[in-house]
Amino acid sequence: MYVADSRASTPAASAEGTARPAPAGRYRTAVAPTVLALGTVSLITDVSSEMVTAVLPLYLVTGLGLSPLGFGLLDGVYNGFSAVVRLVGGHLADRGGGRHKWVAGAGYALSALCKPLLLIAHTLTPIGLVLAADRTGKGLRTAPRDALISLSSTPETRGRAFGVHRAMDTAGALFGPLVAFLILRATVDGYDAVFTVSFCVAVVGVLVLVLFVPGGRTEAAPSGTRPTLRAALALLTHRDLRRITVCALLLGLATVSDSFVYLLLQHRLGVPDRWFALLPLGTAAAFLLLAVPLGRLADRWGRWRVFLAGHGALLLAYALLLTSWHGTALPYAVLALHGTFYAATDGVLMAVASDSVPEALRSSGLALVQTGQAGARFACSLAFGAAWTLWGDRTALLLATAALAACAGYAVSLRPFRKAAV
Repeated sequence: MYVADSRASTPAASAEGTARPAPAGRYRTAVAPTVLALGTVSLITDVSSEMVTAVLPLYLVTGLGLSPLGFGLLDGVYNGFSAVVRLVGGHLADRGGGRHKWVAGAGYALSALCKPLLLIAHTLTPIGLVLAADRTGKGLRTAPRDALISLSSTPETRGRAFGVHRAMDTAGALFGPLVAFLILRATVDGYDAVFTVSFCVAVVGVLVLVLFVPGGRTEAAPSGTRPTLRAALALLTHRDLRRITVCALLLGLATVSDSFVYLLLQHRLGVPDRWFALLPLGTAAAFLLLAVPLGRLADRWGRWRVFLAGHGALLLAYALLLTSWHGTALPYAVLALHGTFYAATDGVLMAVASDSVPEALRSSGLALVQTGQAGARFACSLAFGAAWTLWGDRTALLLATAALAACAGYAVSLRPFRKAAV
């Protein structure tokens, strides 16, 4: 496989996706070198992308004067357009058994090329096209990258491996808004400077991928699991993966995008525009601190339990935003819960799905889950932006909270693992 020492013979995972302890005295690598290399790529790339993400809501709503509905449309494009190409990226990566790195690299390169185009896009249509192209790059790279992480890890340590990767990825998300904030304060044409620096950083990330991420090949596919599109879609006939995909889709339908959470906080607390870019730091800090511990907990306690608990944290964040509390601790509590939600769900969902997908179709199977989730979040952005425009931000959030509670309750009853106690 990709990294030999990370695929040593180890006990099989249980039906819950949790690991049985290894025999005493057996040495197990914490994470594979491939995971660390991909984590470095993601760290650098996230510095670039989060620089843009941190200023984009303010740039569009305040700078260009878009309505919440218009912003919801663009935000939906930014977060959900990748859904239409994730299956393509997953299929291309599985074909031939050794293309994961290069398909992921093409996605990273496409996203990097979109950054300077924001310098010349100043109206809704061209900005939407640039964001669509950027998310196409993300769609191409996400499933192959996660497949590389899964294939280079043992079943018992996948939660930890994804946790380490997401922690490194989130370190970039922590630095990105800070760099954007410093650039905005230090330059006259702040937005243009942010987009330019973001492009330069993204290019460095692509170079690190090409130079340092191994490009090994997977094992030969067993008979009956050739990586075709039909075989990929047929994975949904498997009970566990189908239920995982349905749960991810339903919960995504009620997950308000990050940008709207930050705009809600600014609206509630009257945060000055110059401080807006720092709000994502709270989410990123909590994500960074908790990604590895919650990944380890998922391996031991049960990945599905941790995944659903993460949505419980998100429900608490929404509830705090709906209260009349305006204390100074409000933004810290909301952002901490928001980061906890990501730490408990992002990598953990991929670890859960990996247990139900054969190696020959690993990238395609993960893409199925990601596609359902991304498409649902696209729909949520559109619906939330429309509700905010029609009825106001409080009513929109109240509807989203009720929907999330209902979907989470249904996900508990639809748990994918027969023997898992949720």
